[in-house]
Amino acid sequence: MSDRAIESRQLRDALGLFATGVCLVATHDSGGEPCAVTVNSLSSVSLEPPLVLWSVQKDSDLYSVYRNASRYSIAVLNDQQQEHSIRYSQKGSHKLLPEHFSVGESGAPVIPDALVNFECSLMEAIDGGDHTILVGKVINLLNGPGGKPLLYFGGNYRALP
Repeated sequence: MSDRAIESRQLRDALGLFATGVCLVATHDSGGEPCAVTVNSLSSVSLEPPLVLWSVQKDSDLYSVYRNASRYSIAVLNDQQQEHSIRYSQKGSHKLLPEHFSVGESGAPVIPDALVNFECSLMEAIDGGDHTILVGKVINLLNGPGGKPLLYFGGNYRALP
């Protein structure tokens, strides 16, 4: 049996059937400006040591920022933060607005009212085709006020009832 070629659109549509949470990954660019990008690739790796991973597309306008960031935060967005997700998912619109962040214990920007912020130090970067997988060691957790997660499924934002 030979490997069958899978078209990108076909794979993207199939993966869209897996419901995910929506996150903002925030850090500082090389000029020290706070920035963020929307992702849905967060995954737990290990509890001991505490490791999480996410991936950044190699042709992203912030690729080098995240590939070289020693510290960053991953905010799990609540269902009232869809506008954050939309804003920071667009090329050229990654500069964090002052009202959208504060500074966490690690020095990385954190997102107020998110369900949780994982403050991380970059542990490893792994080639993953058109993405790079970034493994971060969780060095601090900031739990938010609670609420319901912002979800993404089938190409649309969703919320729990």
